[in-house]
Amino acid sequence: MVNDDENPRRNLTRRAPGWAIVAALAFAGLSSAFMFTLVVPLQADLPHLLDASREETSWVVTITLLVAAVATPISGRLGDMYGKRRVILFLLGALIIGSLVAAVSDSIVGVIIGRGLQGITTGVIPLGIAVMRDVLPPARLGTAVAFMSATMGVGGALGMPVAAFIAENYDWHALFWMSLALGVIGLAAIWRIVPEDTLLSPGRLDLLGAVGLAIGLAGLLLYVSQGAAWGWGSPLSISSVTIGVVTLLTWGYYQLRVREPLVDLRVAARPAVLMTNLAAIGMGFALFGSNVSFPQLLELPVETGFGFGLTMMQAALCIMPAGLIMMVLSPLSGQLERTFGPRRLFTIGAGSIVVAYAFVLLWSSEVWHIVVANGLIGVGIAFSFAAMPMIIMRSVPNNETGVSNGLNALFRSVGTSSASAVMGGVLAAMSGPDHLPTSAAFATCFWIAIAAAVVATTLTLFIPRSTPGADRSSLPAGS
Repeated sequence: MVNDDENPRRNLTRRAPGWAIVAALAFAGLSSAFMFTLVVPLQADLPHLLDASREETSWVVTITLLVAAVATPISGRLGDMYGKRRVILFLLGALIIGSLVAAVSDSIVGVIIGRGLQGITTGVIPLGIAVMRDVLPPARLGTAVAFMSATMGVGGALGMPVAAFIAENYDWHALFWMSLALGVIGLAAIWRIVPEDTLLSPGRLDLLGAVGLAIGLAGLLLYVSQGAAWGWGSPLSISSVTIGVVTLLTWGYYQLRVREPLVDLRVAARPAVLMTNLAAIGMGFALFGSNVSFPQLLELPVETGFGFGLTMMQAALCIMPAGLIMMVLSPLSGQLERTFGPRRLFTIGAGSIVVAYAFVLLWSSEVWHIVVANGLIGVGIAFSFAAMPMIIMRSVPNNETGVSNGLNALFRSVGTSSASAVMGGVLAAMSGPDHLPTSAAFATCFWIAIAAAVVATTLTLFIPRSTPGADRSSLPAGS
């Protein structure tokens, strides 16, 4: 039997400083979040590149969102049971394999399969947050969690100009070779630095619950993401949403009665957890809504009277500051969370989103107007994404942090998927004779985003100020 002193790798991970663990987890989180915007610069060219219809190539984006929503809560439960580090390594392995499949494919089928595997890796972020709760002292936890949570927005915002540069200057396969490299680096960093789990929740995976959740979410998200293409009232759309709703209701009934449920709905129904998760839908909608509408507005021809005629790369650079703001504000978010509490920070963040979209409704005649509005969204996302996991972790037992943060990430994914479908549908439906979106189409998108942000802000006011038995003392003292 080999002891710790004779095992160099285990000894190294045990001695790894907190900042190194946070850095390794954050890099993995940034890489996973980048998968959402990886192919955004290619969307208009995908039908030509893959010799497929626009409806078929829409699945290159949809499949990633769909798989992410289904896999995230399941990976959270597996992390609680078998070890968060082990599951993170598996998810990064899926990213590597998916990137390789897409990188060597020239067909729509291969790329869709690869993108689906890439979507699995989204569970890295909530699992990383749960790891931080296990290994960091309370004094450092807020800042670390804020940074890790912000990677969901930072990865997409910073990755977009990188993806645009590669798309404009190299073969499109290079995007997937780059994501493969990111996966390899992230996997090596987690393997060498992040320690083995000591807090596990032994049990069995509720396979029937996992299948039911997958079918229910697939039905709803397919309706949201493909409803515009299928026709919102078409038999296919109605069947999809009906199957989704009925399956989720049946799944919920089953989860309340099974001995070891995939998701403990009694915990998920606690007011703090429930309100936070519902508000997370609005935050996800606000984040991805700007990623859909702002680049299109910036790239529209000047001849439209309201477009700015920017190149793909220029538009991506205008979006990038929001990611930088999220990164810079992460340490401040942690300090504000300790000073004012996560609930108040969440309210401030959601309110900032309202201000951002109101600003762009009033002023959108200059490029800097869009940059400012997107920067305000960055502020709101930084504060909101920092607050949500802290509220969740104060409200659930230690052995359910993985699945509970995964469930929160699921609600955010519902918001991002909805934004992609709704914004894209509005811009497509409200087009002029030249098939370009009209000014009224963008105004409608911004009003919808304001409504989502107002609802989210209102929900934050109903989050209890404190949760019995779930205060700061319940967090681990660190290792």
